[in-house]
Amino acid sequence: MIPAAVDVFAARQRIRGHMDITPLRESDWLSAVVSAPVSLKLECVQRTGSFKIRGAVNALSRIPTGTHVVTASAGNHGRAIALAAETF
Repeated sequence: MIPAAVDVFAARQRIRGHMDITPLRESDWLSAVVSAPVSLKLECVQRTGSFKIRGAVNALSRIPTGTHVVTASAGNHGRAIALAAETF
């Protein structure tokens, strides 16, 4: 199911202030390949090293405080859930 724009903007409000603003960098190589400007969003500069913090903060911000959370990931998702859990 594709989220409605209102859901996307609500998630944006929930995660605002909980992560770094990541830069855009133009990719000369990709721009040349597709003959159009291509910019890359550098989510790798987040404290967790990936974009996964966005989903983790959004999800954990919507559950009651004190709720136990478990993740089976030891990778980027696991790191993001751990940081979000510390926050909430």
